[in-house]
Amino acid sequence: MSNGRGKRSTVYRYLTGPDDAEFCKRVTEALSLGWSLYGAPTLTFDATKGRVICGQAITKDVEDFQYTPDVKLSDL
Repeated sequence: MSNGRGKRSTVYRYLTGPDDAEFCKRVTEALSLGWSLYGAPTLTFDATKGRVICGQAITKDVEDFQYTPDVKLSDL
């Protein structure tokens, strides 16, 4: 029995970058576009460049979404 709505899918992205204001802005932008934090952020040290690298997983529920390898998740 159909409820009149399409299939709902959860999509996943993993944002990474130097631990700076630009990384925080990217995460904030994703949140403002309906993405949600998924788990805790991660940190690692890039000894070659002498800087901390952040990572944050995010997810978003999308209606009527059919995954294909060429889909640009940041456009959802």
